[in-house]
Amino acid sequence: MTTVSEKIDAKLVKELRDKSGAPMGDCLKALQETKGNIEDAFVVLRKRGIASAQKKAARSTNEGAVGTYIHAGGKIGVLLEVNCESDFVARTEDFQDLLRDIAMHIAASDPRYVRSEDVTPEDMEREREIYRAQAAATGKPAPVIEKIVEGKMAKFYEEVCLLDQPFIKEQSISIKELIAQKVGKLGENITVRRFARFKVGAPDWTVAQTKAVEAAE
Repeated sequence: MTTVSEKIDAKLVKELRDKSGAPMGDCLKALQETKGNIEDAFVVLRKRGIASAQKKAARSTNEGAVGTYIHAGGKIGVLLEVNCESDFVARTEDFQDLLRDIAMHIAASDPRYVRSEDVTPEDMEREREIYRAQAAATGKPAPVIEKIVEGKMAKFYEEVCLLDQPFIKEQSISIKELIAQKVGKLGENITVRRFARFKVGAPDWTVAQTKAVEAAE
């Protein structure tokens, strides 16, 4: 009798491995669960990666690396610090690739904050008031207005917070999910500590760091 694992082609496992970055064994299990459907298997791995990242989120990240990205032509530059638990992981190719990908993403997407928790109360309240006024102008009842406001705030976070933004190289996943995939693969907690983005001729620049860093300093 042919087993489920025998039905899963090795090339399909490798394709999912290249797509997700997850270990081969996890890719095989996900494909077995989804009967060889690579897209569904990718979703399974993404969910597991996020769960794995959440379990490791309380671990201290005192190692890591600083990366840079200079956009073609030298008009935009990014300086980024990403942390992990050990110097060994910080020096791996996977971690360095993540560092470069996030720095490149910041250059392209120009986030203003690292996380939604880092949005200042002033910015948050200003956006809420704008969305509330827009929704109220439609004449909808108060409960509906608040739901509209919350939906628009979620979109706002996606636009301005690095971790909530769709990854520039793969729009189906967020930066948070990209990091979760690496956490699942490398087995260590990984956090973005801070970044700075400069653009030639711009009147100002973006400097962002997590509130946890501000508190520690």
